[in-house]
Amino acid sequence: MVKHDNSFEEYPDVVLIGAGIMSATLGMLLKQLQPDITIEIFERLDVAAAESSDAWNNAGTGHSAFCELNYTPEKPDGTVETSKAVKIAESFEESRQFWAYLIQQNLIKLPETFIRSIPHMSFVWGEENVHYLKKRHQALTQCNLFKGMQYSEDPEQLKQWIPLIMEGRDRSEKVAATRMDLGTDVNFGALTRCMFNQLQENDGVHLHFGQEVRKLKQLENGLWQLKVKELATGEKRKIKAKFVFIGAGGGSLPLLLKSDIPEGKGFGGFPVSGQWLVCTNPEVIERHQAKVYGKASVGSPPMSVPHLDTRIINGKKALLFGPYAGFSTKFLKSGSFMDLPMSIKANNLRPMLIAGIKNIPLTRYLINEVRQSASDRLASLRAFVPKARMEDWKLEVAGQRVQVIKKHPTEGGILEFGTEVVSAADGSIAALLGASPGASTAVSIMLNLLQRCFKDQLQSVAWQAKLKEMIPSYGKSLAKDPQLLEEVRTMTSEVLGLTEVEKVK
Repeated sequence: MVKHDNSFEEYPDVVLIGAGIMSATLGMLLKQLQPDITIEIFERLDVAAAESSDAWNNAGTGHSAFCELNYTPEKPDGTVETSKAVKIAESFEESRQFWAYLIQQNLIKLPETFIRSIPHMSFVWGEENVHYLKKRHQALTQCNLFKGMQYSEDPEQLKQWIPLIMEGRDRSEKVAATRMDLGTDVNFGALTRCMFNQLQENDGVHLHFGQEVRKLKQLENGLWQLKVKELATGEKRKIKAKFVFIGAGGGSLPLLLKSDIPEGKGFGGFPVSGQWLVCTNPEVIERHQAKVYGKASVGSPPMSVPHLDTRIINGKKALLFGPYAGFSTKFLKSGSFMDLPMSIKANNLRPMLIAGIKNIPLTRYLINEVRQSASDRLASLRAFVPKARMEDWKLEVAGQRVQVIKKHPTEGGILEFGTEVVSAADGSIAALLGASPGASTAVSIMLNLLQRCFKDQLQSVAWQAKLKEMIPSYGKSLAKDPQLLEEVRTMTSEVLGLTEVEKVK
């Protein structure tokens, strides 16, 4: 359990807002790069990683683009676009390297507490979708990062891979699947708490729970003044910091707007909630051992790509299906229904309205999802698991996501489905907005932030050497260097206790 700290540094070098995977990753990176740096961390809840980083709140797959079909769209000419998948796969390899470094340095607990090998699979049915999946497999396996990905249309082979999904399926139905044994299951909640425990053992780092940053403004001397309220007592205090990172998940947008930096103007947020069907029958849970992703419905957000997902949560095997999308005006699971209305400002109203008009199919989709009955949800599940019984599953609320809406020079406003770092021109403040792939690519996202906000230090010989020690592939392309990829995958697989590279060649 991460402990609350009563000590306060009034003039820290860095303030991190939100005790999730992003703040933990940035804090660990900075403390390794500059051991004497002082950091204050503020979290409004009473526990770390309780929102989007929690294992039940969607962040659980090691998103490496092995199985997520929304990262490989089919282009109008019929070819499959792989650039986003390659970028995400490279980013996840950076995360693996950083975690392996932390373990080698005895900075976090043994790997089995947060990461395990599990096959990542894509599964489709229908002739058109099978044709797409075959093209996707051919396109991806041209790249070193996806070597070893298997493809099959053989029902007997698929029965061995995914018996639960194949049982009771119409034999005349055309089906196909890809399988990547290098896939992982990651408990980002456990990982985040491990990192915060380590951070707190360092001098100059304090983590405060039940503390909400209410206001922030930049002073004439360049420092950021934050007004922080202790929720239990109502006590308020002021903190002045050289650099502020807003990593508060759905709570980042309101704070970015309060910062009043020009770069934050025009940004809005569209909240999407989620629910899981969680299996309660141990026999059913044991019969499935994979993360299996399908194709999203037309008009659905990427976070709603249906998948049958094996996870290990708190040491226990779990099986989830979903997530089912929904709509709530809250920006956080523990947020307020006033979050969305309060985020609408004069400078983001037009982009939000335009994005809303352009995404009417998404709105219609979400309304239909909210109206779903138990039998509707069972029908969706049975498309994946034909013999599923409702008595073996229960509905659980998942996490809350806020998709980014931003100004666009020609289109007025667009809805973004990725993650976006927004930073001030002087590099004194940055905020992370958006959702998927999020946690899995936290290391590369934070390296990008360092390039923007710690530009001078990053160019120093000391920082460059340390980054290459922590992430051996730093500054290089794993997609273009098969030998380096094999070296880092072999090393990280060994340190993290994962499937050997040789087994998937």
